[in-house]
This record gives sequence, C-alpha cells and structure tokens, in this order.
Amino acid sequence: MSEIKYKRVMLKISGEALAGDQKHGLNTETVNKISDKIKELHDLGVEIAIVVGGGNFWRGRSGKGMDRTTADHMGMLATVINALGLQDSLEYRGIPTRVQTAIEMRQIAEPYIRRKAVRHLEKGRIVIFACGTGNPYFSTDTAAALRAAEIDAEVILLAKNVDGVYDSDPNINPNAVKFDKLSFLDVLNKELGVMDSTAASLCKDNNIPIIVFGLNDPDNIIRIVKGENIGTSIR
Repeated sequence: MSEIKYKRVMLKISGEALAGDQKHGLNTETVNKISDKIKELHDLGVEIAIVVGGGNFWRGRSGKGMDRTTADHMGMLATVINALGLQDSLEYRGIPTRVQTAIEMRQIAEPYIRRKAVRHLEKGRIVIFACGTGNPYFSTDTAAALRAAEIDAEVILLAKNVDGVYDSDPNINPNAVKFDKLSFLDVLNKELGVMDSTAASLCKDNNIPIIVFGLNDPDNIIRIVKGENIGTSIR
C-alpha cells in the first residue's frame, strides 16, 4: 500500500479505447489487456471505479437529423454493452465487479445508488458506471466527473487514444505540442477539447485532479497510480 499515490480512483475509458485497432465494437484482446492492468491495480489495494464511453458503437452526434435526446439515449445503451463486456473480462480474472446504470435495467445491472457504490468500493469490488448521467446533453466525461465527486475519488484517470493533451490534433498536425501540466482554466479558455466544459467545470469546482494519458500502453495505469508523471496533469 505504501507504493501507491492514490487510494480511490475514477478510471474513464473511452469506447474507442475498447475497440482497439479494429476501431469499432469490442476488441476482446484489447479489453483483456486493459483488464490485466486493472487487476494489477486492484491487487495493490486501490479502490477502482470506472466510467465507460460508448463511441465504439454509437456517438450521439452521429445521428444526423435525429432528435438529440433519442440519439443520446442510444449512446447510453452503447455504454452498457461496454460495461458488461468489461465486467465479464474482470470477473474472469477473479475480481468482484458490479455494473451500476443511471437508467434502470435491473435484469442485467444494479441501478446507481451512491451509498451502495461506495460500499462496493470499500469491500474491494470494482464498480463500473454505465449510461452516463442518465440525462441527454451530458457526455460520459461529465458522468466521470460527477461520479468521482459523489464517491470522493482522489483523481480521474482519463484514458484516451493519445498520450496526453496537445495544442492541436497530433493525428493531423505532426508539429502539435504536448502539455505536461494545465490548469482547469487553461482547458476552458483554450478550448483544448480534452473534455467538455461541463466536466472540466465540475472537476474545477470540486478540486478533482485529472490525468490524461494514452491507453495504447496499459502499463500507464499502474505507473500513474504509483506517482510517475505520465501524460498531462490538469489541476
């Protein structure tokens, strides 16, 4: 326990990260690699909550001409697919895991109840939050910020397909400059696009630091929790 910097973490995993190289759907090999590292983290005694995105199946903004609320509800259902897939992979590794959804679907998951979620964490269970906040017009990044505040997480680990925050898209601009540290005001004022403004404001108001890192190397999760400077730190 002495080697870890954070006792309770919120891990935000984008749907795209779960798709791996195939870019769509769930890549079993990728999910298993991520689960292996989450198990390492769990074995260190870290309490782990996870929010999953759904962009590997559906993105609300992709529904051109579609009612925004309907499109966002479809995106919430996509996060449930990812949550169940990740739960199955973690439980195969012997880790007790609970999925809680912001929209009730009792046959496959628990409804989100804050006190129950905290109790699961205290008992060493991993809790995966699906369906975002349960409301349209809010991203899963906002859900991660909200749940992190509710469960008193010490940090949000924001897993992306890039290794940090840049001043422009590094996939388009080879000269993009990576930031090692940023303030929440930098993120808001420079419109860096690392997360939506609602999520950034929630973290700022509740003093929850964010570490943005690349999930292409799952070992980064362990390094960060042990205190290494990986990716971009936002405080």
